[in-house]
Amino acid sequence: MSNEEKRVVYGTEDLLTSLCNSVTRVLNVATQSKIHYSAMVQRITKIGLKPDIGCFVLFDGGFSGLVVLNFAGNAALEIYEKYMLSMGMPKSELASSFSSDEVSNILGELMNQIVGDFTGKIRRELQTNITQNQPKMLVLNKQVMLSVDTPLDRPEIRRVSFFTENNNIFYLELAIDRTEFIKLHDFDSSEIIDPDALLDMEQADLSKAAPAAAAPVVDDESDELLRSLGM
Repeated sequence: MSNEEKRVVYGTEDLLTSLCNSVTRVLNVATQSKIHYSAMVQRITKIGLKPDIGCFVLFDGGFSGLVVLNFAGNAALEIYEKYMLSMGMPKSELASSFSSDEVSNILGELMNQIVGDFTGKIRRELQTNITQNQPKMLVLNKQVMLSVDTPLDRPEIRRVSFFTENNNIFYLELAIDRTEFIKLHDFDSSEIIDPDALLDMEQADLSKAAPAAAAPVVDDESDELLRSLGM
């Protein structure tokens, strides 16, 4: 086998898997529940926002693309309620309709955390950088098709189904230009400097100097994410 054949190649499905893992990691921590995604992925030809709530984020840099999350009303409410309850909010004070601005704001913030988690992994694992815009969240009663600002020469579009703890379904759609990352030599991803991680460390040092309320013990992997969610 030649050296070229031995090289590790990361393609569209690898990027998609990394993004899906960011979705489950952020939402599992935020809602303190179990969210998982289907082992089957769909190849689709168009990407868009669908009822009842659609959220999208554009990213650019090492590669360009578009990420969409589409929630049915019951899935949106479940995620919103479990997040707010885990924050200590009484159920009587929560919004009762998925069309509430509060629900859209919370889902938009969670999507921001998801894509932030994804871009951090891209920096560490693929040694390139992508930037994201602020997530846009819309309550919809009909489908809206989207296109990426930067024209994609060879677009790859995928859809993945996600399931909440109560078996409500929402969907992730990803559109990127066909790309491959080929590992030329081994490297230690832990040695890659992550600006977000450095900022978190500085904030943690500052917080040690100030009195803080007792917090529940969480595992190391989730601790940073909980802080970023304000929990």
